[in-house]
Amino acid sequence: MEENRVEFLKSVLPFSLLSSVALSDLAELFVEECYKKDTLIYRQEETKMKGIDVIVEGGYESFFYDSSHNRRLPEFHGPTFCYGGVSILLNRKKSLRTVIATKGTIVLSLKRKYFTALCDSNEAFFQYFTSEYGRRMANEDFAHFSKTPASFEQSYIASEQLYSRKIESIDALDILYCGEDTPVWQVAKMMSEQKRSCIIVRNADNTAVGFITDITLRDKVVAQQDGNTMITAREVMDTPIVVISNQAYVYEAILMMFSTKTRYLLVDNKGRLEGIISRNRLLSEQAQSPLVYIQSVKLALSLEEIKGKWDNVPQMIKQLLGRGVNAQIVNQIITTIADTILIKIIDRVIHEIGDPPAKFVFMVLGSEGRKEQTLKTDQDNAIIYEDKANEHREEVRKYFLQLAGMVSEQLNYVGFSFCTGGFMAKNPKWTHSLSHWKRNYESWMQESAPESGIKFSTFFDCRYVYGDKSIMDELYGFLDEQLKQSMEQLFFFMAKNALQYQPPLTPFFKNIRTMQIGKREVLDIKKAMTPIVDLVRVYALKHRVFLVNTGERLRALTDLGVFSEEECQELNHSYYYLMALRLHKQANQVIRDNVEPNNYLEISILTKIEQVTLKMIFKTIEGFQSRIRLEFTKELFN
Repeated sequence: MEENRVEFLKSVLPFSLLSSVALSDLAELFVEECYKKDTLIYRQEETKMKGIDVIVEGGYESFFYDSSHNRRLPEFHGPTFCYGGVSILLNRKKSLRTVIATKGTIVLSLKRKYFTALCDSNEAFFQYFTSEYGRRMANEDFAHFSKTPASFEQSYIASEQLYSRKIESIDALDILYCGEDTPVWQVAKMMSEQKRSCIIVRNADNTAVGFITDITLRDKVVAQQDGNTMITAREVMDTPIVVISNQAYVYEAILMMFSTKTRYLLVDNKGRLEGIISRNRLLSEQAQSPLVYIQSVKLALSLEEIKGKWDNVPQMIKQLLGRGVNAQIVNQIITTIADTILIKIIDRVIHEIGDPPAKFVFMVLGSEGRKEQTLKTDQDNAIIYEDKANEHREEVRKYFLQLAGMVSEQLNYVGFSFCTGGFMAKNPKWTHSLSHWKRNYESWMQESAPESGIKFSTFFDCRYVYGDKSIMDELYGFLDEQLKQSMEQLFFFMAKNALQYQPPLTPFFKNIRTMQIGKREVLDIKKAMTPIVDLVRVYALKHRVFLVNTGERLRALTDLGVFSEEECQELNHSYYYLMALRLHKQANQVIRDNVEPNNYLEISILTKIEQVTLKMIFKTIEGFQSRIRLEFTKELFN
């Protein structure tokens, strides 16, 4: 038998590289193993390899499992194939792939200690496995599934303090003030003496009305070189002042700084300004924060670099969720990164095609409009520009359609795909003057049609990102006046829309109803969340609450007495529990499975506790749907 083994091993790479004497000594160290059909021999990244296997008869089927339990890169290995060497040497002794035996499989197994001794004593033998691994890594999917995840320490995840620490814990500087009429030379002297980079300008009533920074002095005074030493603070100051409560969280302050483009925040303590905090101060205290990543996006120089930044977001999100960071915060971080990318791209396009011929607003809609961005995202945006005289109307429209088209193309390249429903600024329907937009909203509110209710819902979730905010403020003012009128028909259709999706529960809440995608039983988690978004939106419209985020709307409605504190907590918990499941799933698809993310969740992979929680959430949604059905449609049942 030993002679037969030696002859057999001579046909097996890399044992064929060894001398006959070495093979004779080695042959007796192998142990024969037999496996029945479909025996699970090794599980990827879990089974610790006891040694290597050489297949004599039958075969191994090996593959990677992705997070949805799909088999990826399946391969069949027949007689003379050697399995396990790469796993031991290059994958921390854990099986790189899942392995299942075929019918009548017989293998010769060599213990790990003998295998590693061979590698140490024979360079060619060792190089066979490293070369094989290098060859396989040329396959993109193989490289993706076999790479070692980055350790926690290597990542740029934030510390827990970022999400629990309040502004009052930051040592804010005392505010340096000057009057509106203070000459600029004196302002500069005050800043120099106090070693400050920012001074706040007050009017005669001691109200803060603006600020002056080193950059202000450089750009508006020194660069002008007009020799006027009596320019006053009022003439050069920047606006607006941005104020944050000392009870706000640090992450909120950083997000506010990025969204308003300010470098300084005034800290408010119960109506009294008590200090000033700079962006550098906050970021220096959060050097490992993912929010620092937003700054790196702002500094990206090319479209390729911007794309790379967006491609890295799933890893950050997975780590945030893994640390227990609330899904609402994670949504805000994703949204802020997306906003930063959008602003960067708009700036790039304007630099290329020239300054706009009119004031305008670039607004976002849908989930991004609500600041509820996920990793499966498409473009939902629009442009509003100021009304111009007839002779300039076509010129202005042509510019903004060009702007919209170029921005949309670059967003698509970065990873924000085109909207299949066409709700994009590049669609001429959604790039128009302010007066045209007012007519749009007015017609949607007055038309008695379900389609109009859906459009109004989409465009009610709109949020300013770029341009002249006064245009957006005027639109909101117009909507506020319109909503003071009787809008029962609009609310009826919007409520009907909120009732379209029935929570997926079987009778008596025994099980969660699923749908089949391929061979998998799944739940569309986006659809499961939609009723909460819809019903909160209807109440926000009814009570003229112009906040866009579902959680913020819910809190405002609770403050108005529309929902009780208990109801607010129920809806808030339900919505963000579903959001966390959705983000976890999408991050795993991108990072672990190397596929485009979707909104399908397999019930079978959830724990019993998660399944019970889902049932309770769906019962909660059904209860609120009954309330909205009675209140807005006057119906008891469907």
